[in-house]
Amino acid sequence: MANHQLIENKLEKLLDWAYEKSINGLPGTDTAYELAENFMSKHHSTDKAINSLVRWQNVKCTTSGFLSGLGGAITLPVAIPANLASVIYVQMRMIAAIAHMRGYDLKDDQVKTFVFVCLTGQAASDILKQVGIKAGERIAKQAIKKISGEVIKSINQKVGFRLVTKFGEKGVVNLGKVVPIVGGFIGGTVDGVGTNIIGKTAKKLFVS
Repeated sequence: MANHQLIENKLEKLLDWAYEKSINGLPGTDTAYELAENFMSKHHSTDKAINSLVRWQNVKCTTSGFLSGLGGAITLPVAIPANLASVIYVQMRMIAAIAHMRGYDLKDDQVKTFVFVCLTGQAASDILKQVGIKAGERIAKQAIKKISGEVIKSINQKVGFRLVTKFGEKGVVNLGKVVPIVGGFIGGTVDGVGTNIIGKTAKKLFVS
């Protein structure tokens, strides 16, 4: 249990870091805003722009590990394998870009939490159901803003728990050890819970 808590705290820090970098950018990479505007400029409809973005990110995640390519320019908040961090970052930025395309304010805490929820993929509807939000019910921008801090906290805890279980199952996060970042590669095929599913979840959750 203590191990689970420890890794949950690590993931929490990593999620906050990935969100902040998604919005403000990493050296030489586009922010979620720039990514969204880029895909929107190439397509006539938001839906098509989102589909195109998700397809592109799928490729990106299977060839991930670009954090290591940034070398000394990047410091992770926790000792966690670089390719796990890069996959979470790539997926987080994709979700944030989708939310932005749909007109959501990425600076809202509630929106940030819903971005985290999307990372859990198919478990997203389950998590929302547990806090009394009907999955499939289109969560309007105004409705998101009214969600209380207590509910947000509860959702964040459930997200953390799901992600720990997910990465733990895949053996990505060795619960008993602190995995050093250098040489901490697990192979590009580990893409969290599947970028495609995550993209579809974000598309369903964030509606115009």
